[in-house]
Amino acid sequence: MVAVKKTKTKSVFETLSSVNVNKYVEKKNNLTYLSWAYAWAETCKVYPDATYTIYENPETKENYDYDPELGFMCKTSVTIGGKTLPMWLPVMDGSNKAMKKQKYTFTSRYGDKEVQSATMFDINKTIMRCLVKNLAMFGMGVYIYAGEDMPMVEVETKSETTMKPPLTLRDEKWEFIAKFVKENKSLGLKKLLDKVATKYTLSASVQNEIKKIISK
Repeated sequence: MVAVKKTKTKSVFETLSSVNVNKYVEKKNNLTYLSWAYAWAETCKVYPDATYTIYENPETKENYDYDPELGFMCKTSVTIGGKTLPMWLPVMDGSNKAMKKQKYTFTSRYGDKEVQSATMFDINKTIMRCLVKNLAMFGMGVYIYAGEDMPMVEVETKSETTMKPPLTLRDEKWEFIAKFVKENKSLGLKKLLDKVATKYTLSASVQNEIKKIISK
């Protein structure tokens, strides 16, 4: 009788958390953001049956909850593979202060500061940011929230001993690594080599090529 080798099926989280979306991220005030359009598009490429729902307050029929003291709260839920996860996000200004129906002031160590009243634009922006955060719960772009600059990719091995696969300039993965190096030159040679070496065994030619990319 021939033994049949079972292939491990990746979970939704394992699959989406390995997707690299670095080319779609934007930086603002030292924070990194992933556009909702790209987050949703990349998710649907892998799971075309994915759906999302924008929460509606059953009493007011508005796409948010509101408390005069606390401010606005938007909610979404995402369903992938029959599993639904909810997420919520408050409406905030550029300083991460809760926005309300009327503008207000608060006291800081730098003096009094003013928070403008929220508009439908602010609410709509928050809903879509909430959707991105919701998708991250399934793994899409979660490495960005974790402060990493590239996703962790699980390496399959043929034995119980974990071995890093070799990386050469002819390897199909080299194009991806080269792009990562170009986009993250500011990290410096040593840190980049260390990051790539956590996943691959680097040949001398690969290390020299990484040096050339950084020096350009």
